[in-house]
Amino acid sequence: MPAAAIQTEHLTRRYGARRGVENVSISIPEGSLYGFLGPNGAGKTTTIRVLLGFLRATSGSALILGHDCWRRGHTVRAQVGAIPGDLRLWPWMTGLSALRLFGRIRGLDLLSRGRQLADELELDLNVRVRAMSRGTRQKLGLILALAHNPCILILDEPTTGLDPLIQDRLRAILKRLTSAGHTVFFSSHTLAEVEAICDRVAIVRQGRIVADSTLADLQRQAGHEVTISFKPGAPLPTPPDFLTIDESSPHFWKGRICGDVAPLLSFLAAAPVDDVTISRPDLEALFRRFYESPEQGA
Repeated sequence: MPAAAIQTEHLTRRYGARRGVENVSISIPEGSLYGFLGPNGAGKTTTIRVLLGFLRATSGSALILGHDCWRRGHTVRAQVGAIPGDLRLWPWMTGLSALRLFGRIRGLDLLSRGRQLADELELDLNVRVRAMSRGTRQKLGLILALAHNPCILILDEPTTGLDPLIQDRLRAILKRLTSAGHTVFFSSHTLAEVEAICDRVAIVRQGRIVADSTLADLQRQAGHEVTISFKPGAPLPTPPDFLTIDESSPHFWKGRICGDVAPLLSFLAAAPVDDVTISRPDLEALFRRFYESPEQGA
């Protein structure tokens, strides 16, 4: 198994009585493209700030490449490229001056790699930040995060303001990096972009991890969605215990089944069925369950 690039154990961060994250345990192998998915306010940014050593955990631990994120924060940040969800840059800067400044901070020449990334992301490095649109500033932030070729990338809502073409190019860059052994922690509240790029995903809800798996495994765990239409005039059978009915009418059921579908097929064979569909939930429906169901994450 690859070594863990990012690892937290029972990580908790509170703001007085308010919970940021609680009991978060994740282990991300090197070379992974790992999605951290949840609605706004779920605890994604708090987790990232702890990983970057900007916040101290209330309890538990957070390690990057084996280094404690708080005690060895300077070592961690030297090996990490990051873009925050609330990116702010000095308005007088151009892309070139930003690369020079960040290069001096890191003790590296970032201009060559920065120019390559600017060509790929279609950014004019001579434009000042004050004249940039939100999407253009986001491109510059990504270039500054990527230019020193970091082992770990921690990206908080990285596609904010980017048009679809540039989003595709960013995904291609990230996939190249993970193929070369780099690790990407990709935080988002948008299902589509996590689905398009990530190998594995953790779902965070109200500060707690409620799922941590591949997307395919999450679908399998969610069971099947079932719709049944009965023949007009036929008496409805009693719903079986293994079928959860979410919607019903005199001749229609819509529900869910977990586990093997064989008992459902046996039930349907003896029922006055007019039509039936059995399918895996689409990913939007799957994640909506985790976001909205009150029992999830309890």
